[in-house]
Amino acid sequence: MKVIICGAGQVGVQIARHLSYEKNDITVVDNNPELISHLSNTLDISGVTGCASHPDILDAAGARDSDMIIATTRSDEVNMVICQVSHSVFSIPRKVARIRSQSYLEINYSDLYRGEHLPIDVIISPEREVAEAAVSRLETPSAFEIETFLGGKAQLIGISLDANCPVINTPLRQLSELFSDLNAIVLGIRRNRKLFVPKSEDQLFAGDQVYVFTTVTDRQRTLEIFGKDMKRGNRIVIVGGGNVGLNVAKTLEQKNRDKVHCKLIEKDRKRAEIVADSLERTVILNGDGLDLSLLEEANIEQADAMLAVTDDDKTNLLTCTRAKSSGCPLAISLVNDSSLNSLLQPMGIDAYINPRATTVSSILRHIRHGRVRAVYSVGDAEAEMIEAQVLGTSPLAGKILKDINWPEGVLVGAVMKENGIIIPRSDTVFLEGDIITVFYRTKDIEKVEKLLEVGINFF
Repeated sequence: MKVIICGAGQVGVQIARHLSYEKNDITVVDNNPELISHLSNTLDISGVTGCASHPDILDAAGARDSDMIIATTRSDEVNMVICQVSHSVFSIPRKVARIRSQSYLEINYSDLYRGEHLPIDVIISPEREVAEAAVSRLETPSAFEIETFLGGKAQLIGISLDANCPVINTPLRQLSELFSDLNAIVLGIRRNRKLFVPKSEDQLFAGDQVYVFTTVTDRQRTLEIFGKDMKRGNRIVIVGGGNVGLNVAKTLEQKNRDKVHCKLIEKDRKRAEIVADSLERTVILNGDGLDLSLLEEANIEQADAMLAVTDDDKTNLLTCTRAKSSGCPLAISLVNDSSLNSLLQPMGIDAYINPRATTVSSILRHIRHGRVRAVYSVGDAEAEMIEAQVLGTSPLAGKILKDINWPEGVLVGAVMKENGIIIPRSDTVFLEGDIITVFYRTKDIEKVEKLLEVGINFF
């Protein structure tokens, strides 16, 4: 498929990397010639320098015979114009735009994006996607990363193991035998900053970060086996009143009503007033989240969780550290720079949210065709989890798991059949129409696509 990606920022680059792995014809457009040169030299893509909303630049990028355009520049308005020009001049069938401003996303103005107005097929709001991810972290406080699959019935959960974990130094094969009735499987292990897909003889050690796939009904028991619990906090302190912080507070108010007591700290006075007018029960405090006296005013020592979501990574990390030192049991940080992830554990920060990974996963989920129902980018695009339907033409259809030549580094997380979800065993038979989830390193995506007999496509 031929795809044009407009904007060579972090999100655009990750999308280009993912799609180039799949041997698609990718062209990236950006104003910065150095970025374009670097991408052209490191990825199997083409690059065009210039303003992506200009028809001549899009023409040079191959818009006349492109199947899809993804607008991820820093400007909402430029992204909108890109989609309009792509539709009106080049008739590109599928148009995806990243839109940040909440004003453009108000439900009162939803008619704006109808075909006869602004022809945008898929709108991605990073702030709303990140806010949803933040709420998920709060709902499962013992996980540093979490994503939902199979219609909300199963989850991929990232868990950090400490010396008190009951199952450390135990081979995974033995875990499967001990808990044979448990719908859970370890799919990935990050050790010494490297993520790998484990084999049955591998063991878990203190300090490991593991990715466990489990059904929602078995989630609590799974966490307990790994020495964690499901206790949800009701007293939340949010630092940062931007779009992410505001959306988190709104979601908490809507979902939990009177059960959650939320306080939000915002440094900018005018923004704090806007946030206060937008929320009903959340207490707004104007000031610096790093100010210890303000944290004390927010009763941080009695809070169940701290969520730092300002637009500055270092502020978020330091705020979380200060909250932990004040006695807050759970600190979650927004981290844009993935090179800082290795600092989280030493700093005592419990979980993080990577806006880039969240946005990339959302875009990938929307641009893959119906047979591929969901895609999640794990960590710093180290691995992926894909949810797909088994086709009748797939090498899997009608086969027993043990008889399939699985590529190394690929594991099936679960199979959803007509009668429910199962964690596959050696004698599991894959049938046409089954929905499966597969975990694999990003570099192995071609092997997985061949196995499923599905390629990237669009509606």
